Amino acid sequence: MLYYLFDYLDQAIDLPGAGVFQYISFRAGGAVITSLVITLLFGNKLISYLRKKQVGEEVRDLGLQGQMQKKGTPTMGGLIILGAILVPTLLFARLDNIYIQLMLFTTVWLGMIGFVDDYIKVFKKDKAGLAGKFKVMGQVLLGIVVGATMFFHEGITIREKISMEEAQHIREQEDLSQERALLFSRESVKSTKTTIPFVKNNEFDYAVLIAWLGERARAYAWLIFIPVVILIITAVSNGANLTDGLDGLATSTSAVTGGVLGILAWVSGNIIFADYLNIMYLPETGELAIFISAFVGATIGFLWYNSFPAQVFMGDTGSLAIGGIIAVFAILIRKELLIPVLCGVFLMENLSVVMQVSWFKYTKKRFGTGRRVFLMAPLHHHYQKKGMHEAKIVMRFFIVSIILAVFAIITLKLR
Repeated sequence: MLYYLFDYLDQAIDLPGAGVFQYISFRAGGAVITSLVITLLFGNKLISYLRKKQVGEEVRDLGLQGQMQKKGTPTMGGLIILGAILVPTLLFARLDNIYIQLMLFTTVWLGMIGFVDDYIKVFKKDKAGLAGKFKVMGQVLLGIVVGATMFFHEGITIREKISMEEAQHIREQEDLSQERALLFSRESVKSTKTTIPFVKNNEFDYAVLIAWLGERARAYAWLIFIPVVILIITAVSNGANLTDGLDGLATSTSAVTGGVLGILAWVSGNIIFADYLNIMYLPETGELAIFISAFVGATIGFLWYNSFPAQVFMGDTGSLAIGGIIAVFAILIRKELLIPVLCGVFLMENLSVVMQVSWFKYTKKRFGTGRRVFLMAPLHHHYQKKGMHEAKIVMRFFIVSIILAVFAIITLKLR
């Protein structure tokens, strides 16, 4: 909203300094500061309100060190994160941008599903919460909306790479002053292309998977693209939910992931940087840097209260939304195939549960007694069972997430 206000002031009365709102970097800085202020100022008030309403965490005794001390800790603190994301985005981002609209929808939609789940657990005293099938249905619906919008909406396009000869011709025609000719066509096109890390020619088109349809393959690529989007959103959202088992674990790792996604969005949406790095140029995605800045500020600000020993838990209100935001954001900037690296912690947590359950069922069927791969799943509980302190586990997972984040950035040129 502030963007439009200052754009009007700049155009109508030539107000000094109003033009600074045209810069994405300035608005991204404003978004991260605002989100931090919101979490730090209103966090204590929300925690006090949740305590007053006795919105406390119900803890099932699993024999973990320090677990029962967490009983009664306020939950549903994800409301702080949601507010600290939505308010700065509404203030600083261009709301007519389709990418921003999709991210706002994702935040509200998954936040609402998580809120219902927490509400049932806390106020209805039903530990099971919202039935799993309804959560999955919500994630699938989100995947359909995001996938269909990306495929059919005219505002979501890419710029195709062209040969050096064509680029040189454009440079001469337009009298470009850059030392290097831009290797992108002037026309934006609809495409289901994405980025494959570690590969020299690092673009992959989902339409290739149905190439047997011939000329119709591109028109029907949504049959492949939308299910892939659904799978990614469901996996990452649930991965974040599983990771939220120790004080500050999901929050800290998500902040690191958000920072990298912000860098990737900024360079992908800037034709000069996209040309220099030889990556896919995505017009209008630079605006996403404002949203992800608010996301990073919100997660860091929430960590102030959520770090060990936690004063508040985010609950499913926060964890489902955080995972969904990361997944959808990566999909929008065509970096979804980088998620196994970038979200390596979420992936490890997910896989540990799958391995544990699968092996237990298999061995029970074959030997009559179920056996375990880990002492306990998800993975962070395995280390707790081994006697490692909760704060040390979180710090080590945080270090791993930083290493993976650096590696993800390196993939821009490592191919």
